[in-house]
Parts: sequence; C-alpha cells; structure tokens
Amino acid sequence: MTFKRVSGILLHPTSLPGPYGIGDIGPQAYRFVDFLANSGGNLWQVLPLGPTGYGDSPYQCFSAFAGNPYLISPDELIGDGLLTPEDLADMPDFNASRVDFGLFIPWKLTLLERAFHRFTSDPRMDLREALANFRAENASWLDDFALFMALKEAHGGGAWGDWPKSLRQRDAKALARARKTYADNISRHAFYQFLFYRQWFNLRTYANQHDVQIIGDIPIFVAYDSADVWSHPDLFYLNEQGKPTVVAGVPPDAFSATGQLWGNPLYDWDVHKADGYAWWLERMRAILKVVDIVRLDHFRGFAGYWEIPAGNVTAEFGRWVPGPGADLFDAIMADLKQHLGTDDLPIIAEDLGVITSDVVELRDRYNLPGMKILQFGFSSPDNPFLPHHYVTHCVAYTGTHDNDTARGWFESAPDPERDFARRYLGVDGNQFAWDLIRTVWASAAVFAIAPMQDFLNLGAEARMNFPSTLGGNWEWRMTEADVSEELLGKLRELNYLYSR
Repeated sequence: MTFKRVSGILLHPTSLPGPYGIGDIGPQAYRFVDFLANSGGNLWQVLPLGPTGYGDSPYQCFSAFAGNPYLISPDELIGDGLLTPEDLADMPDFNASRVDFGLFIPWKLTLLERAFHRFTSDPRMDLREALANFRAENASWLDDFALFMALKEAHGGGAWGDWPKSLRQRDAKALARARKTYADNISRHAFYQFLFYRQWFNLRTYANQHDVQIIGDIPIFVAYDSADVWSHPDLFYLNEQGKPTVVAGVPPDAFSATGQLWGNPLYDWDVHKADGYAWWLERMRAILKVVDIVRLDHFRGFAGYWEIPAGNVTAEFGRWVPGPGADLFDAIMADLKQHLGTDDLPIIAEDLGVITSDVVELRDRYNLPGMKILQFGFSSPDNPFLPHHYVTHCVAYTGTHDNDTARGWFESAPDPERDFARRYLGVDGNQFAWDLIRTVWASAAVFAIAPMQDFLNLGAEARMNFPSTLGGNWEWRMTEADVSEELLGKLRELNYLYSR
C-alpha cells in the first residue's frame, strides 16, 4: 500500500485520562482525536482492542473478534439513558495515573450489568432494533463468543479446557442446554459487544472526519482460553482432550538465553488452507471494519515460526516450521479486493526480531512497510535501526509498548550505548525523548510514530509492558493536564518542520 508522509501517536485507549479507573472510548477519546488533529498528526495507533483476561494483556484476549467491554464509556451510557449519574455514586477512589485492574474490573462489570438490566426492563425501540441487527450481522463469531463467556462465568472463570467433557467437545445437546440455561447471560454479553462497537464506530467515524486514521493491531496467535480455539479446535494443534500439543514462542537470542515461551496454540495451516483460510479472511475483514490500517504482530511467523512441544518450561527446545507465506496473503488480497474493492493491503509488518531472507521476501512481495525502532539503534553506525539506513517505505518509532520509554532507556542503558546515542544525535541527553522524536520525524520514514510517554518525557515508571512478565503491565495512564497547549504547539512545529 502507498502511504503518505505523516505522523502519529501510539496510545492505547486504556491509557487515556478520565475519572473511571481506566481510559475509555468516551469524551476523552474524542478530545485526544482533537489534540492529534490540531497538532497536524494523522495517525492514532492502538493495541489490540479485544476482551482481556488473566494478566490484562491485550495480546491474550478471549476473542480475536470481540471488543473489550472495559473500554465502554459510562458517559456515553448516561447519554443513552442506560445509566444515570446516581449509578456512579459508588465509584471507588481510583488512581488517576495507573489502572488498578483488581479494583476497577468488579466495579465496571457491575456498572455494565446495571445498563443491561435497565435496557431489558425498558428497551428503547431504536436500540432494540440496532441490537437485533448487530447480532444478526455478527452471528458468525458473536454467538459462540457470548456462549463462551456465559460458560466461563458458570465455571468460575475457569479455562474452557477444564470444563466438562461435553462442553469442551461441543456436544450439540450440551450446547443446546447451555444456550437455554444461560440465555440471559448470553444476551448480556452480546449486549456488551453491541455497546462497544456502537461507541467505537462512532469514535472511528469522528477520527476519520478529522483526517485521523487509526492503526490497529492483530496478534498473529490467539489465546488458548478463547472462543476462537474452543469453537474452532480443528484449526489448531490440539490433542483429544483439547490441550495444545505444540505452542508458540521465539528461540533464545541475545536478549534471552531461554527464549520466550508464549504458550499460544499453533495453527494447523493445512486445515486453514483446505477451507481457503476462511477464519483468517473473516478476521481481516473484521479488523478493517474497526481500524484503517493493521499492524501484523510477529509478521515473521507467517514465513516461519518457532514450534515448541507442549510441556516445556522454556522456549529453548523447538524447531522452525514454515508458515503459510504467500498462499495466505494472496487469499487475503483477493478477499479484500472482493469485499473492499482494493488491491492494497493496508498492513504494517512487525518485522522485528530474527529476520531471515524469507521474511523480507514475503514483506516486500506485498509492498508492506516494516518497522524501525530508533531505541534499538545505538550500538554502531552499521545498526539498521539508525535513520541513515531507513528506506522511505517504513514506519519509524522512538520505541513501542514493549520497550522502556526513551528517557527510561537512556537512564539505564550501558555507557557505550549512551555515549554513541549522544554522539549520533549531537545532543547532551538532557531532553533525550524529544531528541529521539525529532530524529524520527526528520527521517525518510513515511510514518513517524512515538508513544505518548515519550512526548511527555516520562521515565521507566511509565513503561507499558515488560515482555514475558506477569503483573504490573498495561497500567500506565496519562492525566488530563498532559494534553496541554504547550505540547500541542511543540508537536505542531515538528510536523510543520519535517513535512509531516
């Protein structure tokens, strides 16, 4: 796809300000779009928007298709007459700068239940018709997802692999009984999805009207405990008990002596190919209804992926297995041309890590821009992450959600790398985050993006995620004061100076 030279900000909606314990897609999201547009920026990059579970990671969701109910705006629900201000009277005293998931989740779920009960007791005709249309249009994934979530509740939140055999194996009679027994809860979860997508589509429309495109994110793999694996077990390598036989990860490298054991079930690509990659085509169509451009996480896994036998406690012992490669992307291209009328693939390839020639060939075959992370560059002049090596058709970042903030990196980096960074940038390091931003903005890269934390010159305390760790991640939030006129002016000047 041909992109124009623009800039943007990486900020997950959970990090937006607001009083309700977590950022959401209500008034503050619209304010952020205004800020971005007024600064001359055109891109808002978010992380996956799916419903998060244990660990709160947006990369381990209960569905590849569903939206996260935690992002539903209480203010919008009040505007719809589904909540009243009195419903918020029991709101805890939330920390404005961090998400306390343990405190927030029970309160938000109670709030959403109140909205559902108000709707069922006195459903407005326009919402009732819109809900019926939504359920019909999304039945291919929504029916299984709503049932999956109702069954999880009925089994104390436990993973589907520990449910009774008849439900694990989707016995038709057992599922029919469950649909009858848990009909109200199924309707409630479908209602939550309706609310999320109603609010999200309104927000996306507003962003597009203000010349802001949204970059979304697709994790290549899905969580084992998801409606996707439970409802499509044939698409994954599972044994007769429904447990994975092999799992995903990456092998040992310079950053990790034991590699990274992600634990996601792996696709049986032969089965996907046999049905024309139907699940993947539906997934791509679904995400492109939600966002304008897609970042494909772990792109190298489509060329070849690291397969680890289930039961291993590290990623050391595995093997490289060929991925679907061009066969899948040809199918995606043909499908998007049929449904969207375009020959372009609005995709950014997350091509970080150990990149071999087959990955480069696959990326370039479809003219997909890869990613450049300036924070990775300060080892030697030959480092490909330094801007003098950038091609135009790439997306340049100061850092990502998986890295330390720019300032945090500079304060903890080895002295030789700090020294090289100062020499390369021609700076003393006192404003290192802005030095990185300016360098990325000045580069040849067609897209220049930085996390909001770097614009705010925050340190390691604002880091979003430490990969392969559990707890303390995904919690950072900005405050209302952070969206300042001073910051707006600095960003507008950068966009002007570097033709962004």
